[in-house]
Formats: sequence, C-alpha cells, structure tokens
Amino acid sequence: MADTERALTDTGYLADRGLATAILVALQLGRPLLLEGEPGVGKTMLAEALTQMCDAELIRLQCYEGIESSQALYDWDFPRQLLAARSMSDGGEGYRGLYTPEFLLERSLLRALRLGSRAVLLIDELDRADDEFEAFLLEFLSDFAVTVPEIGRVSAPDPPIVVITSNRTRELHDALTRRCLYHWIDYPDVEREVAIISMHVPDAAGELARSVAETTARMRSLDLLKPPGAAESIDWTRALRAVGVQSLRQNAELGRVTLGAVAKNRDDLRRLDALMDELVHE
Repeated sequence: MADTERALTDTGYLADRGLATAILVALQLGRPLLLEGEPGVGKTMLAEALTQMCDAELIRLQCYEGIESSQALYDWDFPRQLLAARSMSDGGEGYRGLYTPEFLLERSLLRALRLGSRAVLLIDELDRADDEFEAFLLEFLSDFAVTVPEIGRVSAPDPPIVVITSNRTRELHDALTRRCLYHWIDYPDVEREVAIISMHVPDAAGELARSVAETTARMRSLDLLKPPGAAESIDWTRALRAVGVQSLRQNAELGRVTLGAVAKNRDDLRRLDALMDELVHE
C-alpha cells in the first residue's frame, strides 16, 4: 500500500491509505474500480494518475443521457467505404470487402479491448447514462469481448484497467456494483487539502494554502448547491496568486472578487460572499 501511495504521489496525486488499498486490490484482482463521490474530489484525476503509474494509455468514455452501445464500441468509415465502392467492379465481393478491419473506426471500448492491460479505461459519470447502456456495459465488463457481426468476436488479450466514476445523480444497479470494487472518495481533511494545494500550486505553500483549505472546509459546511471540491480549492489558490494574495485572511476583499473560482451559481456566490465578511471580522 505504501508503494502504491508513493507511486501515485510521484504522479502528483495524493491518495489516502484507503484509496491506495482499493487501487492495489483492483490491480491485483483485475477488477473494475468504481469510484463515487462529490464532483471535484479527484475521481477523474485518479484515472489519469493511474495511467502514468502503470505506463498505459488513457481511454476515456464520457457517459451522457442517451448514449448508445454503438457510440462506445465502433463505427464504419463511410466516406472511405464510398470511395472504395466506386472503384470496385464486382458488387458481391466488393460489398464484403467494404466491411473489413481497415474500414473499422474503433471507439473507446473496442480500443480498450485491443490494448488490454496497456490501457486504463475511464468510464466517466456512468450515472448520467441510461439503464440500457449500463446493462450493456455490465455484459462488456463480464466478458471483455464484443462481437462485430461483419468481422467476428474481438476479445481482450488481458483485461484493461477499468475505472468507473459516478456522482450519484442516480443509483447504479446492484448487478454492476457487485462486479466492481467500490470506494467512496470524500472531501479531504484540512491537512490533506493543504498538501494537495501545496503540490499543485508550489508558490502558495504555507499561509495561503492553509487559509484556502480552512476556508473551503467551512464552505462545505454551508447549504451550497455545489460545494467546492479539491479541484476548486486549487483553482481558487491559483486565482489568488494571480492577483498577488499571500494570505486570504489579510486580503479578504481579493478573496471575495475571486470567488468565481469556487462558486458556480449566483445563490452560492451570495452565501460565500457573506462568509468572506465573517473572515474579515474574525
């Protein structure tokens, strides 16, 4: 576990012991890792860190409402097929020749199968997809193989590393969660957030990193529509450094005018503006 923590830290990702353990077990067992947590806690960034740690290729499948299996698997290169068809004289043989691997456009899932363990397959925000796509994905993850009718069965030489993320806009089905190792990524505590900010904004290490981490922790205790994650803490710190702030408590006014880095709607901005007033009078 300690080796996994160090390897992730070398990529710029600070994982706690629980997350490092989940990653180690997922890699050892060859099981998909299902990560849930609030937006901005580092779920997607973890897949990027794993890609560096394992010297693999990152393949990202961004889920959305209405996504279909064909959009995630493959398509045919119709313009090239059309050009090829025009040059063919024999219709029957020509038709079969149009549906060969050279005209196949690999989408995320098919490419992950081709690469096997040389790929980190990130299935991002699966909770946004429909039930039908989730059911298809369960079958894919069970066999790591698909059938292309014109070509035949394509299977992975060995399973790719799979990371699935969810923001819990809906519950995922038990059949899929049982197939995965599960880990909930929570907001970091103040000390870990100070370390995260210091790693990503080195010139803010010290007073600014701590004041941002402490203030962001207070923001999460408010009734916000979109509480800030570690990603927003980093963005806010960078914004503060850009305007020359060394300490948030001593420059609350500049903290107020840079709140757009952490607040993403008008109501939250008003609540955070009131919090900055409290900081001034403490």
